[in-house]
Amino acid sequence: MGKGKLIIFEGIDGSGKSSQYRRICDRLSADYVSFRKIVFPRYDKESSALIRLYLNGSFGSHPDDVNAYAASLFYAVDRFASFKDDWGAEYLSGQLIIADRYTTSNIVHQGAKLPENERKDYFAWVSDLEYVKMGLPEPDRVFFLDVDLATSLRRMKKRQEKYHTSADIHEKDTEYLERCISTARMACDYFGWTLVPFERNGAEREIMEKNDDLYRQIHTALQD
Repeated sequence: MGKGKLIIFEGIDGSGKSSQYRRICDRLSADYVSFRKIVFPRYDKESSALIRLYLNGSFGSHPDDVNAYAASLFYAVDRFASFKDDWGAEYLSGQLIIADRYTTSNIVHQGAKLPENERKDYFAWVSDLEYVKMGLPEPDRVFFLDVDLATSLRRMKKRQEKYHTSADIHEKDTEYLERCISTARMACDYFGWTLVPFERNGAEREIMEKNDDLYRQIHTALQD
């Protein structure tokens, strides 16, 4: 068998990405589609140690305290370890992989630290690092769950109150989050990602309407 397919769900905090990801995985399972789900970062693994230190503020209280290229390596190492000791053999034997975040998160969250005129160079650098130098597979399809800043902040606050959690250094910085949104939209054009709008006709989309749309697109992608 040849390599499998790799489908990515991407979005900033409060975009609804994780909720849509869970629903899609449940629907695939109910339809007896064989797949493997993975979530990044892997906070429970040793390979994410530098990520946890970074997000907890050990290297500085602002995202820009660690430059885009250095921070990208923290996340890339965790993905490399995951591919080697977890899902790589399944992918190479033909399995479908559905991932919540991937290299795409570096592109969005680290690319946002750079001036707009430097982002495309960074996009090329991180793609070469992970897909060429490190040998990680390129995604077959990326779905970016779009959102605006106000909606993102409202949803994050609700989640933090519900689960009694506190914001990490990314979530605390609203200017940075806004740059992540603009960087992601640029990446959609650059890489050909599928941008999934959070509104339709000026109103926030219903969760299941959006999910039905995503599920149809995934089935189309599986036929390619």
